[in-house]
Amino acid sequence: MKTSERVAQANAGALLRQGLLIEYASLAWMAVEAVGAIAAGVFSGSLALLAFGGDSVIELASSLAVLAHLRMEGKGEGSDLKTERTEQATLLLLFLLIPVIGVGTVYAYSSGVQPESSILGILIAVGAIVIMPILWFEKRRIGREANCFPIEVDATESATCFLMSTALLVSLVANFLWRLWWVDYLATLVILIFLAREAVQSLQHFRVERKKGRF
Repeated sequence: MKTSERVAQANAGALLRQGLLIEYASLAWMAVEAVGAIAAGVFSGSLALLAFGGDSVIELASSLAVLAHLRMEGKGEGSDLKTERTEQATLLLLFLLIPVIGVGTVYAYSSGVQPESSILGILIAVGAIVIMPILWFEKRRIGREANCFPIEVDATESATCFLMSTALLVSLVANFLWRLWWVDYLATLVILIFLAREAVQSLQHFRVERKKGRF
């Protein structure tokens, strides 16, 4: 084996280990984020928190899929068909989440539901604002250097989560300080827009990569 080939294999192995570590970290945080946001949303009646928690569940599933993909690659058992099916399932869940949250928001608003403030929700949003940029940049770097499409898609989801957490934090703080409960509905609308954008971008990336034969 040539020296250049050994170096390339070593680099690929290092990137694979980095990818596994970042996905394990992402998995741990997304589990906390999903459970915390949904629990806070249920207790406070916040549709924005529930929408954010729903997206966190999708990202949790995505991290699990990417982690499984990387572990198979590490064993030399990578399957383009399995990767394609995983991405299709993730996209489907993402597109289904949008109308579910949308209908729930319309129903809650028409029913006069006034979300309460949530300290737990604020802590979750702050945590996401701190952690998600780190996951975003690392996933994007590893995905590009390793030419790994699933990690690149996961990086896009982390970026969207950061933007959503910012909108969520603004609404939660406004409700906590000034009792502006209606801001929660505005934040939910913003989160839905980000979700739609994330879904469309992921679908476009999926189609492009499929044409390139990476699936």
